[in-house]
Amino acid sequence: MNKEKPFNISKKVVWEAYQRVRANKGAAGVDAESITDFEKDLKGNLYKIWNRMSSGSYFPSPVRAVVIPKDKGGQRVLGVPTVADRIAQMVVKIYLEPKVETIFHSDSYGYRPGKSAIEAVGRARERCWRYDWVLDLDIKGFFDNIDHELLKKAVRKRTDSKWILLYVERWLKAPAQQPDGTLVQRDRGTPQGGVVSPLLANLFLHYALDDWMRRSYPEIPFERYADDVILHCKTEAEAKELRTTIGGRLGQCKLELHSEKTKIIYCRDDKRRGSYSDEKFDFLGFTFRPRLIKSRWGKCFVGFNPAISHEATKSIQETVRSWRLHRRSDKSLGDLAQMYNPIIRGWINYYGSYYKSALYRVFYQLSRSLIRWAMRKYKKLRCHTQRAVHWLGRVASRDPNLFAHWQMGMRPTAGQ
Repeated sequence: MNKEKPFNISKKVVWEAYQRVRANKGAAGVDAESITDFEKDLKGNLYKIWNRMSSGSYFPSPVRAVVIPKDKGGQRVLGVPTVADRIAQMVVKIYLEPKVETIFHSDSYGYRPGKSAIEAVGRARERCWRYDWVLDLDIKGFFDNIDHELLKKAVRKRTDSKWILLYVERWLKAPAQQPDGTLVQRDRGTPQGGVVSPLLANLFLHYALDDWMRRSYPEIPFERYADDVILHCKTEAEAKELRTTIGGRLGQCKLELHSEKTKIIYCRDDKRRGSYSDEKFDFLGFTFRPRLIKSRWGKCFVGFNPAISHEATKSIQETVRSWRLHRRSDKSLGDLAQMYNPIIRGWINYYGSYYKSALYRVFYQLSRSLIRWAMRKYKKLRCHTQRAVHWLGRVASRDPNLFAHWQMGMRPTAGQ
């Protein structure tokens, strides 16, 4: 231990924190300093972070407020820390995460090592087959409304490290700088966009909800990914009672359920008759609802299953349009495949995990864009849409592995 410093923070951990932040990339903060800029004096900048954190003289800069639209309407405000602050937060995360991981619930999936969103979707799918009802919770403005005193109390339950508690408090109090330069002070909430914020949010909801559910309703299973929560009930009456009691519990923790967005859903299928107003819900980019399924023996039946949601479909198609492929006539088809296959493959690996056939309509926009590219690229195809479709179809037949979605059989057809 360095006797001259009140806090014993390892230089090796600071270096590891920098490497993780660098791998995650991310935008610049209020100082407009990018990772590349930071690395111009890497040794000096990392020493400065270590020295200030070890001496207690580290104070974070304001976070840069960035407004982004939500998939379901409205806006979400991200708080982007500076590169130096992201590294400092990562230092705390490296020390704190092992202390809290041991207590987290097995069905808490968000931002945890060894856990994933697709795993949460799969578990929800299995439980929707066994339980007739779902309570879909929506916590109003969760990240913006976390009570600072309750959050600090939760952190103190897992660590007595003075420097971790000190810097967590300073990050919570750091103001947000708006696009016009004005500073907004914060007395609650932890900004989305910070490195340590997901861990703090998980810790808060562990005590506010997960552990309370384990003690109060051990028979009711649930999946939670950050503030997205799905609970499974046997009866409608049980779901209604749970909605009321969870609302009261969250009220004790100074949070509030969104009355209109928190819904009770009936998981209708061939074995569950009747009709109810709410028979579908969205969870992590998938819509769960009654769907026609073909069994392994070729028999069709109605099952309650997930497939890519309308919002996710729309987002992918907007992304494809933003590529403006028809204007990339300077590129070959192979160039385009190399540029965009990693993104396409990521979509397929995630959204194709369940009800893969729903992706056919998702990639219709991509096929249309490639047809327009071919018509602009080759004179013989200009003003001849069907000729371009047939040409691209022949290429796909010769080289079906060129584009990731072609490998699934999603190739250009005459109908496009």
